[in-house]
Amino acid sequence: MMQLPKLTGETAVFGLGRSGLACVASLVAAGNQVVAWDDRAEPRQQAEKLGAVLRNLTDDFGSPAQLIVSPGVPLTHPAPHPVVAAAKAVACAVLGDMDLFSMALEASGLRDKATLIGITGTNGKSTTTALVTHMLQTAGLPVHMGGNIGTPVLQLPLPDAAAPNTIYVLELSSYQLDLNRRLHCDMGVMLNLTPDHLDRHGDMAGYARAKEALFENDKCQSLRVIGMDDAPSREMFERHPHEKCITISSTHTQGDIYFADASLHYGQAEPVVLQDCLALRGAHNGQNAAAAMAIGLGLGISADVMAASFKSFAGMSHRLQPIARHGALTFVNDSKATNAEATRHALAAFDNIYWIAGGVAKAGGLSSLETQFSNVRAAFLIGEAADGFAQSLSGKIPVEISYTMDKALTQAANQAQADALAHATILLSPACASFDQFEDFEARGVAFQAAVASWVSAQEAGGAA
Repeated sequence: MMQLPKLTGETAVFGLGRSGLACVASLVAAGNQVVAWDDRAEPRQQAEKLGAVLRNLTDDFGSPAQLIVSPGVPLTHPAPHPVVAAAKAVACAVLGDMDLFSMALEASGLRDKATLIGITGTNGKSTTTALVTHMLQTAGLPVHMGGNIGTPVLQLPLPDAAAPNTIYVLELSSYQLDLNRRLHCDMGVMLNLTPDHLDRHGDMAGYARAKEALFENDKCQSLRVIGMDDAPSREMFERHPHEKCITISSTHTQGDIYFADASLHYGQAEPVVLQDCLALRGAHNGQNAAAAMAIGLGLGISADVMAASFKSFAGMSHRLQPIARHGALTFVNDSKATNAEATRHALAAFDNIYWIAGGVAKAGGLSSLETQFSNVRAAFLIGEAADGFAQSLSGKIPVEISYTMDKALTQAANQAQADALAHATILLSPACASFDQFEDFEARGVAFQAAVASWVSAQEAGGAA
């Protein structure tokens, strides 16, 4: 656990998910006076056991010196959360767990023993974060992964004072970057920028500003890695010229490192072949690997070690994850594809797709996916978006309105088996948020896996699912 300093006055914590409870634990351990609240009873009870005083901050904000909020709490759009508004009314600083992480490093006197790598982008940041971490582990370097993925940052250990350097690879969402005031990364990766979370940031310009905070105020002085495959990212590159910048691309040779012919190309160096890297299939994963290669170059890792780490990388759960095979059918869980851009990459990575999509639709729906429909044999639609998606897909690809995951999987697998193709992919890539039917995208992916297991078991038993 990170050791925090003793802060002045009362500290309020609002939102008690994993990161919020980690904040409570670290603050209390440092002797801070902590009040906490969440609308849910169970995390309130956990916070109280950790030593926080419970107070409904929405009804009785009081006058804390600082407010630590969950990244999901709106700061500005569609309107400031009442707790945020109350904080501003009494000049209370609004911070996030990344700010506390930065405070812990400074207070320990070990900031110069740490290299912080921040990774953001609309799509691919989780895979890139995990891939960079795996690459550094393969190279034998001390590394910890956290942020918007895995372990909350305040539960990570402090740098080893006896070691020359400890590396922290941090996935940073737009919510975290919008909230962060203190964290300065040494290296930063901006993968791509396409419309997402516009309700939270107001519009595309607000979303871009949140992402751009990664580089503002002289942050990421050791290395900046910026994707060149979309106009907003290219504009960000132009706004933040830097002598230590490596550009990356998955679609053309414009980047310093670019993906083409299933390989990464960098200057006159021998290409790094990704053909046999099963967890890095598709051009979008070519961009993720290019970002990891840029970080590797910045840290002096050899091309052989990078190539070996790419080949041994096992991939991420719920991200183009092959979970089962039955005969000619491959079942792929891409539940993390919560917007159309992520699904576009998934549809481009396979052919003969029986596609399960739907949930809570994002702005723009499926309009950006039409160029990939030639890879889709049929769509099976679930959740709140099913009827609307069916209308938008009418006349373009065959559609079944399934509504539930179990039914969609059964219909898709039965249809694919009946079509008797040499190979086919049953792909869950929803292009939607999950909250209509599931707690989160992980729960949706687990439901898909369970449905697949049930169908495969029935087939192996000789019955019909």
